[in-house]
Amino acid sequence: MKGLSKSRYTAFCQCPKNLWLKVYKPNEATIDAGLPARFAQGNVVGDLAMGLFGDFKEAHAEKADGSLDLSKMVEQTRQWMDEGVENICEASFICEGGYCAVDILRKTNGGWAIYEVKSTSFPEFNGQEAKLEKYAPDIAYQKWVLEQCGICVTGTYLVCLNSDYVRHGELDIEQLFVVNDMKEMVENESLKVPARVSQAMKVINNEQEPDTELSECCMKPYGCAFWEYCKRQHGVPSPSVFDIYGGKGKGGFTFKKKLDCYHQGLIAFEDLRSTDIGPIQNMQIEAALTGREFINPEGIRNFLDQLSYPLYFLDFETMQDAVPQYDGAKVYAQVTFQYSLHIKEKESTTKVVELESKGRKLKLHKIANYITHKEYLAPSDGSDPRRALAEQLCKDIPKDVCTLAFNKMFECGRIRELASLYPDLAPHLLNIADNIKDLIDPFRAGDYYVPAMGGSFSIKSVLPALFPYDPELDYHNLDDRCQNGGDAMTIFPRIKDMEPEEAKASRQALLNYCKLDTWAMVKVWQKLKEMAE
Repeated sequence: MKGLSKSRYTAFCQCPKNLWLKVYKPNEATIDAGLPARFAQGNVVGDLAMGLFGDFKEAHAEKADGSLDLSKMVEQTRQWMDEGVENICEASFICEGGYCAVDILRKTNGGWAIYEVKSTSFPEFNGQEAKLEKYAPDIAYQKWVLEQCGICVTGTYLVCLNSDYVRHGELDIEQLFVVNDMKEMVENESLKVPARVSQAMKVINNEQEPDTELSECCMKPYGCAFWEYCKRQHGVPSPSVFDIYGGKGKGGFTFKKKLDCYHQGLIAFEDLRSTDIGPIQNMQIEAALTGREFINPEGIRNFLDQLSYPLYFLDFETMQDAVPQYDGAKVYAQVTFQYSLHIKEKESTTKVVELESKGRKLKLHKIANYITHKEYLAPSDGSDPRRALAEQLCKDIPKDVCTLAFNKMFECGRIRELASLYPDLAPHLLNIADNIKDLIDPFRAGDYYVPAMGGSFSIKSVLPALFPYDPELDYHNLDDRCQNGGDAMTIFPRIKDMEPEEAKASRQALLNYCKLDTWAMVKVWQKLKEMAE
C-alpha cells in the first residue's frame, strides 16, 4: 500500500527519509528487542480505554489472508455513525491517498470528537506543553482525514495513563486514564497538515532515496529505527563520535554535542583524540586507539575499603505492567518477583593439602572462598509476588551487612517500594537499602577501563570485557528462554499459562539467569581485588 496512514505521516514529520525507508526498505530497520513487549502493553491499554466512555462498537474486518480489510472497516464505521452509535473504536476513514483509524470516535452535539490513546503515563508531561506536542501531529492528521471525509470534528483529545493512580481492589479505568484537551496544539499543527500530506505523498511515490543529513531528528521525538542504516550511508566509521560514552546529567556528552562534533568533521576516534570532551570520554578514545588498559589501583582500593564481610551480592528481576495488576501498584510499577544472592562469608584462606601420588607426597595449596548462594522465585500462579519475596529477603539478608548491587539505584528503588507497601517489614528493608554499595562505581569513575568495554559500564559490557574467554560467564550459553532482563520480564507472567514441562523449564531458565547475574558480580569484585593489589 502506497497510501498515507497516521504512522507514516508522523514518520514523515520526523524525517522524510524515515517515511521513504519504511515504504521501500523496511528490512533495514533495527528492531528494538523490547518492541514486542511494548506493543503488547499498548494493546492492553488500548483495549481497556475502549470502555472509558461506556458501551462501544469496534470496527474490525479481515481479508482471507488475515490482513485488515480497510474498506469493510470504513463501511462499518459509516453505518454506525448513521445509526447514532455513541462510541466507535478503531473508527476508520479513507480519503484520497489517506487513511486513519481513530482509537475512540465519540458522538457530540454537532459532530464527533477524536480521542487518541497512548500507553504513556501522564506525569511524563509534568505540566509542560512541550511534552504533549509530540502527539499533536498524529491527532492533527486524523482530524484532517475526517474533515476530508465531511466529518465535523468538535474536539481532539489525548488519553494516557495516570501514574498517580494506585490500584485498590477492582481496576477503576476512570481513575486509570487521564484525558488531555489538545485543541490549541492541534489547531496550530493543523495548519501544516495539507502541505505535509502533499510532500509525504511525493516521497511515497518517488523511488529515488532521499539524501537527508544526520540531525537531531534522528533521535527526536523518537529514536529512529533506521539510525544505523543512515550512519552507514553517510560513511560514519565504527567506532565513531556516536559511540562515545554519554555520561549523566547536564555535563554529559549528549547526542546534540555528538552531532556538533560530527558536523565539524570530528567523527572518527582519531579526529577526537586532540579534543577535550571529558576525562572518561578521552580515556575511552585513547584505550580504543592504543589498546591500553586504564587501571587506578588506589581508586579501586578506596572503593574496596568501603566494603566489609560478609558481602551479599544482590540482583532483582521484575515485571512491569502498564496497567497495575495488584493492590498498591501504580502504572508501570516494577513488580519484583525474583532475586539471587551470592554471599561471601569472609576473606578467602589458603589451606595446604597433602596428597600421595605414586609413592610421593605432594603439597597442594587450596583456596577456600566461603561463597554460598541463595535465591527466591515467586510462584507462577499469577498471585502478587511481593510480600513473600520481601519476607524471604529479610530472612536472607540480616541487618547492618554490606550488600553489593551493580547500578544500585534499581535495587534500592525496589526495596524502598517494598518498604512502603509493608510497614511491618520497613525497618529491615530500609536497613538493607541503606547498606547497599554500588559495584559500578570504580568503573564509572574511570578507575578500571579496558578497550572492550566500548564506552559502556553496564554489567553486560564489563563482564565480557574482563572475562572474554570464560564460557561460564557467557549469557549466550544460557537457555534461549532467558538470556537477558527483557526475557525475564516477559517470561515470568506467561508461565502460569504454560504446559507443566515448559513452565518447569522456564522457571529453571529464570533461576539460571538471575544466578549468573550475581555470580558475575562476584567475579567482577574478585577482579577488582586483583587489580588493587
